[in-house]
Amino acid sequence: MDTIVVTFCAIDDLCKGFELQRLSESSLKLYRRRGELCLSEVMTIMVGFHLSGYRTFNHYYLNYVLKYQRPYYPG
Repeated sequence: MDTIVVTFCAIDDLCKGFELQRLSESSLKLYRRRGELCLSEVMTIMVGFHLSGYRTFNHYYLNYVLKYQRPYYPG
């Protein structure tokens, strides 16, 4: 299985636990606009950046995420 999928699944499980806890603490509704990345996707990109060896996030995002990982993030 692809490492990015495994990383995303682990982060998504963690985020779901925090979102359930946050929802139970407050009565605010969470709205998700169309075209946004969810918290799990953003965190997966950030973990990938820290493991990548790129010096700046901008170069990592433009030169790696948009070119090679775009199919993993449909939003």
